[in-house]
Amino acid sequence: MARYIGPKNKKNRRFGLPLKNEKPDSKKSGGSHSERRLSDYGMQLREKQKARFIYGILERQFRNYYRKASRLEGITGDKLLQLLESRLDNVVYRLGFAHTREQARQIVNHGHIEVNSKKVNIPSYHVKEGDNISWREKSKSTELYKNLEGSSKSENGIPSWLNLDKKKYIGQVSSAPNLSDAEMVIDTRQIVEYYSRR
Repeated sequence: MARYIGPKNKKNRRFGLPLKNEKPDSKKSGGSHSERRLSDYGMQLREKQKARFIYGILERQFRNYYRKASRLEGITGDKLLQLLESRLDNVVYRLGFAHTREQARQIVNHGHIEVNSKKVNIPSYHVKEGDNISWREKSKSTELYKNLEGSSKSENGIPSWLNLDKKKYIGQVSSAPNLSDAEMVIDTRQIVEYYSRR
């Protein structure tokens, strides 16, 4: 299944997410009260699709993340979210190096990002505790970097498991992703139930 590239608000409305350029508590955000009630399977499928949409992940990739999470010690749903949050493109976005995850994925793909001073152009690269994430020196002359540097997130907008040196514009993974910092609410129990029945 291909990555969704159509109108974002259409998907946001379907999954009950805030609409683009609107505040999360906007009355226009999310789904409709008249939406027909979904079956258990329908709810599980929608939650899985919502998580895929938020992180911009293909179906096969997402299924592989679930399989990996199910093999790890601990709660499968929590481990799944930790794996998704630990993707390099997500970390680039969460540090404020990009305005959206889609833009973060492009920034990584184009070779603008380094991990521990080495170029990494794989969006799905898994960061770990202690890793330093920064822009390549040659990329700092681009308009993209200059525009983002001036509008980076406040300290309050950066999750507690990440640190950002605003003077050097270098981020660091200080711990495993803290699920209480998750930007969007994802009911991982529904996702686990979806794959458990297959």
